[in-house]
Amino acid sequence: MTVSRRRLLGALLVSAAAWFQPLASQAADFITVASTTSTQNSGLFDHLLPAFTADTGIEVRVVAVGTGQALDMGKRGDADALLVHDKIKEAKFVEEGYGVGRRDVMYNDFVLIGPGSDPAGIKGGNDIQLALQKIANSKPPFISRGDKSGTHSAELRFWKAAGIDLDAVKGEWYRDTGSGMGACLNTAASLDGYVLSDRGTWLNFKNRQNLAILVEGDKALFNQYGVLMVNPERHPHVKKALVQKFIDWLVSDKGQATIGSYKIGGEQLFFPNAS
Repeated sequence: MTVSRRRLLGALLVSAAAWFQPLASQAADFITVASTTSTQNSGLFDHLLPAFTADTGIEVRVVAVGTGQALDMGKRGDADALLVHDKIKEAKFVEEGYGVGRRDVMYNDFVLIGPGSDPAGIKGGNDIQLALQKIANSKPPFISRGDKSGTHSAELRFWKAAGIDLDAVKGEWYRDTGSGMGACLNTAASLDGYVLSDRGTWLNFKNRQNLAILVEGDKALFNQYGVLMVNPERHPHVKKALVQKFIDWLVSDKGQATIGSYKIGGEQLFFPNAS
């Protein structure tokens, strides 16, 4: 190889290294967050995450699954952080050493959706236990997520609080879908069925057909969301510094204001409550 060719090759290599270096640095500035389908289906992340990235330069890659699956991802170290809504399971996750630094972030509520014809006769009620008792007695189609999500866990708690042994009474009328909230609502729309939903996903749901909110306002329907870091002592690859910036931003005045500003049709979907 001639001297001139060696110099040209050297110059090209230096140029390529300079070009790839910022890309490599940029690619490293991301975190993986396992979160609920409700935060994704509601459209909150499309509103929230660009603001976080603009402030910090950190990209958030979301894996939207049920809360149970998100917690399982955290146990395996397949995510850096979790944004979920099952406070009992979250506390256990931390107690068992899988997560650290849990913070309340925001809340909304669950609503019981059903067809306008309302064969169970629950429309206008604000007592979730009474509504489920009427559904269990009349046995119209009821669509359950059946996916160990936060919404599914809440639904099972409500059946139990209503004094109903679901395993004993459920038949063809009770349908486990094993699906996310949007798909579950689609199934309910196609079957004129009843379904428990978080309000945020419902407000962003387009395929409503004959469905409407029939029961709301029971304080038992309160739905808290929390954020936590996957324990970096258990999984050293967790991006501790970046995750802490994410948590700090979510509970900051800027993050809380961004959450509270997300609305559909003038209606607020999530209410910030970081303490």
